[in-house]
Amino acid sequence: MAEQLQPIIIKKIKKGGHVRHGGAWKLAYADFVTAMMAFFLLMWLLASTSETSRKGIADFFNNPYKISMEGGKEVGERTSMIQGGGSDVVSHEEGQVKNGETIDVEQSSTEEIEKKAEEIEKTKLVSLKEKIQGNINKMPELNEFKEQVKLEITAEGLRILIVDDQKRPMYKLASAQTEPHIKQILHALAPAINELPNRVSLNGHTDALPFPANQKGYTNWELSSDRANAARYELTEGGLEDNKILRVVGLSSSIPYSPTTDPLNPINRRISIIVMNKKTEQQILQGSSVE
Repeated sequence: MAEQLQPIIIKKIKKGGHVRHGGAWKLAYADFVTAMMAFFLLMWLLASTSETSRKGIADFFNNPYKISMEGGKEVGERTSMIQGGGSDVVSHEEGQVKNGETIDVEQSSTEEIEKKAEEIEKTKLVSLKEKIQGNINKMPELNEFKEQVKLEITAEGLRILIVDDQKRPMYKLASAQTEPHIKQILHALAPAINELPNRVSLNGHTDALPFPANQKGYTNWELSSDRANAARYELTEGGLEDNKILRVVGLSSSIPYSPTTDPLNPINRRISIIVMNKKTEQQILQGSSVE
């Protein structure tokens, strides 16, 4: 019997081509390289600047005005400037040369920052003055007393004067008890003043009429101080934040409203509310600090 033949089966495995990949990995890689480059650039900048410079930059972004008041920080080890309409570029370690004179770079930058801050602050104080004046004009309860409220921008900031009137005094005679219409004025002023972060100084003034003799030795100095403090109380009752009041002072008749004014003129009896600019505030704080 013939031997049975087994069929031969040949398996052919067909190898496929490379799987086509998308381009997403290229974007991820590019992002990674960019991030690494930014990281190394940051490290290089940190290594190339001094600790003083880094602290000065950080302080500037935290409080630009504070830096201007403190005299600024290190501007950098090297500063460049363009002179002669851009024809010459000069680099110096300590300063700049302009018109043959060396200019302190740090001082120049500090003065510019300080000047800009003062301009911005003055603009805000002028806006506050206009707002208060507008409130006085449009509110009938205040318009009646507009002759007793005087607003002016001074070197100290915005000064709001509430002056006495023979027919309508602010306080009872020889007393710090506030009359109702003055309470009304102070309560109306408080919310507007509270809109700015600026701190406030309150000054009380009397005329030159001597205080009646008394056994306690109470004089116009004490009276002016008590009246200023009474005004402080009414302002806080009207909504002014108590921590914004930096100073309450009684000046008696030492500073008349006008040198040419009769010392006994009722206008000398007044309360001065000063919404101080930062420069004045710093001067007061520095003057009252104890070494």
